[in-house]
Parts: sequence; structure tokens; C-alpha cells
Amino acid sequence: MKHFADLINALETTNKTNAKIEAIIDYLERAPDEDKVWFIALFTGKRPKRNVNTNYMKEWALEIAQLPFWLFQESYSSVGDLGETISLILPPPSEKIDRTLSQWMQDIVNLKDKSETEKKEFVLKSWNGLDYTERLLFNKLLGGSFRIGVSDKTLINALTRFSSQESSTLMHSLMGKWVPGEVTFQELISAENVNPDNSKPYPFCLAYPLEKELDELGDPGDWQTEYKWDGIRGEIIRRNDEVFIWSRGEELITEQFPEIKETVQAMKGNFVLDGEILAVKDSNVLNFNELQKRLNRKTLTKKMLADIPIEVFVYDLLELEGTDLREKSMAARRAMLEELLLNEAPQNIKLSQVINFEKWDDLNTIREASRDINSEGLMLKQKNSIYHSGRKKGDWWKWKVNPLTIDAVLIYAQKGSGRRSAYYTDYTFAVKNGDSLVTIAKAYSGLTDKEIMEVSKFVNKNAIEKFGPVRTVKAELVFEIAFEGIGFSSRHKSGVALRFPRIVRWRKDKTVDEIDELEEIKKLIQ
Repeated sequence: MKHFADLINALETTNKTNAKIEAIIDYLERAPDEDKVWFIALFTGKRPKRNVNTNYMKEWALEIAQLPFWLFQESYSSVGDLGETISLILPPPSEKIDRTLSQWMQDIVNLKDKSETEKKEFVLKSWNGLDYTERLLFNKLLGGSFRIGVSDKTLINALTRFSSQESSTLMHSLMGKWVPGEVTFQELISAENVNPDNSKPYPFCLAYPLEKELDELGDPGDWQTEYKWDGIRGEIIRRNDEVFIWSRGEELITEQFPEIKETVQAMKGNFVLDGEILAVKDSNVLNFNELQKRLNRKTLTKKMLADIPIEVFVYDLLELEGTDLREKSMAARRAMLEELLLNEAPQNIKLSQVINFEKWDDLNTIREASRDINSEGLMLKQKNSIYHSGRKKGDWWKWKVNPLTIDAVLIYAQKGSGRRSAYYTDYTFAVKNGDSLVTIAKAYSGLTDKEIMEVSKFVNKNAIEKFGPVRTVKAELVFEIAFEGIGFSSRHKSGVALRFPRIVRWRKDKTVDEIDELEEIKKLIQ
């Protein structure tokens, strides 16, 4: 555990990508293979389910530390993280437990079938044998809150350098269904005997935001242009009469879209499609908020299936009859895709529309009007490009419409984590609703370090109430908030939900009287 704790500490104390890669490689060179497998699992989101209630952890820690509840709450409010607060209040360990990461993780997994008494005995014994840093990590692993600021790209780059494997091979190997303890590190990094079942997906090809002038892209005839949709990027697999739907987040979401599964099941042959899953009714793409109502539900009623019908706008073909097509040109893949869907003509799986244009200038008007059909903008794809694993600058560009913006006032603030745990970095904003204020969005990014420090000083001086780690503050600081989309939502007090809100700038030139009205904001909804 110590080596893994040292790695986490090294990653948390730097924001430089190369330093993170070096720290990961150093860990891989020292860790046993079983630990390396768990390292990859934890860093790719394959965390075990929480087997210990965090309320029990809090009770046990208070019992050991002999602290009153109010003092713990004050400490928690200041620290802002439960696992860290528990680690800080516990007395120093009286012994040293030296075990590997894989041994710890196996014990944590095995807690599932243990009684509360057995769980408590395990946790207390563990706390008494770990130092502060190891305890903190143990608490996060135990409570299911393990998060680390390392992107998939950084992880793959580190594994590529360590193993000398192709990044595309590694990405493909790490996707899909595999379980620590049932696969070796060598199998993972060499893609040997991993994901042998029919469900194995491919890494998604991703686009960069357009950073050039259109005429710098060359001949318009070399590019395919499509609408960029705001749905769920999905990979639809049909192999040997089995159907699987994967999200870009590597979640198997087949059962959430039974009508798509049924359609694909009725088709012939074997193939892997890449497309956008959307809520579409009467030939109109619905707001993302409508699609969101169908996600992560245990039961989909007939009414919901009827009210929020689903279609897939397909724009790529990655595999056909067992043959990997990713090295073929996009133009060739598109032609094969068109032939496949023309022969099958599935009702709710449609070809993504190709936008015909002659001059680059023609696209400006089309892009500006894209929000009218609930599109985020345009996709520009080189016709001769292969289907890359991840991002490759220059082949696929996303050209989104300019974000919508509103002016809102800060009313709640909470401290961040990691290197920003001493500052208020999590903000909740409100807009006017008649004579009162109503919350409309949370945002975590957009301010400079200097501005964060300035906001934190304001919060410390102007906090009105405490709700755990959250502070209510005087409604004085106005910010411009940008977002990609907006829709009605019964889950929010304002009745609306913003898509990807973030801070554009601190409007020091405005007062709370000048923030936006809720009724005017609702008029932005298509």
C-alpha cells in the first residue's frame, strides 16, 4: 500500500503531465504484477462497490478519537472530505501493517458478505496499522470515493512507455469486461486472452475543437461534414446473434435502450457501429434533458418508451463480419455503412446526415442555425482519415456553436480537494425569480488561481450559514456563466438545467440587481 500511497501523493502534488507519467512509470517498475492490475482497474473506473457504509466509518472514528459529534462536524466542514477528516482525527497507529495493494483490495471486495461486526473489526485493525496517507487512501478505497486527476490519455501514454506496446492496442485491451484477479498484467498490456467474448468494444475516435480558419483546411471536397449531436456516444455491437451497446464512458448500456437492442437483434450479419444515441420524436431531436430521463432506470415503463423514443444516428462502421475496418479510409467506411443500412433499413437506426456544401463560407450560416434543431454545431472529418484510437489532431474537428451565457450571483461555496483543499472552488449560482433568488447551476472551473484566492477571502468574511462543508454567502459576487444547452427539469428548484456550465468571467462591473431573470432564461429553451 505504501508504494501506491506514494504514487497518489506524487500525482496529487503536480499538474504537469510529464511528471505524472514519470510517477506512474516509477510505480510500475516497483509494484508486483497483481498490484499493477489493480492500479489499472482503479484508474479506469473499475472500482469495487462500496461494502462499508460511510456513516459507520464516521461513528467508529468518533468512538476511537473520543470526539463530540459537533467537533467532528466542524472539522469536516473545514476539511471538506470525509475520508480525510477521519484520517486526521484518528490517533497515530500502534503497529505497522505492510501489505500489497492487491491484498488490501481483495479484503475490501470480500467485505461484501461480512457482518457489520466483522467489517468494524477489519476497519479498526486497518486504521491502527496505517499512517495518515495510507489511511486516507484506504478510506477512499473502502468508501468508494477514490478519484484521481489522471486522464485516460496520460494513463495510456505511461503504459505505452512502460510496455513499449502500441497505444491503440493498450486502449483496446483495457476496454470492456475484465476483472482483477481473473487477468494478469501481461495479458492486459499485450491484449492476450482479454475480453474474448462477443461484447468487446473498440476505443472511440475523438475530435479536437476546431482551432484553424476554415480555409486553412484545404479543399472542401476533402472533408465530410455532419451535425454534432448532444446525445450519448454509443458503440453498437452485433456478433454471433448477441447485441451489446457501449457508451463512450465504457459502460454497458444495452438494457437502457431495449428498442435499439431489439432492432439490431433483428438485423443480419455481424458488425460494430459508432453513432449518437438521441431522443427523437416526430423526426425532431429532443433536448438532452429528455434523453437523460431514461438513463440509469431499473424499469422503463411503456409510457416512457412512448414519450421519449430513441433513435441512433450512425456515422461510422468499425467492423463487418469479423473484419476490423478502422484502417480503411472514412470514405470507404461510409460507403460500406450506407450499403449495410440500405439493405437492412432499420426503423430507428439512421445514417447521420452529410451536409453538402461547395465553399467553406457556406458552413458559417449552417453552423449558426444548428442550435435550432438541438445540434451543438458541426463535425468536420477528413475523408481519407482512418479511425484512430482516441484523438489525433488534424483528422476530425468539432466546430461547436458559441455557448449560451447568463449572469448569475454566487450564493453557496464549498472547498475543493487535493492541492485546492484550502480554498473555496466549488460554487453554486442563482438568478432572479421575482423578488427572490433561485439556484440554477454549479460550476467548478473558469477562474484563475488569483481569483480563487480572492473569492475564498470573500467567503471567509461573508459566510452567513454553514451546511456541513457548504457556506452560504452574501449575494454580491456576479459571474458570467457559459453553458452548451438548457432544458426544463423537475429535479432543480429553478425548473431548468444547464448543460456543462462553467465560469466565463467575474463580472466585477455588475451588481446583483443586474443578474438575469429566470423567466427570460427559460425563453432560451427550444
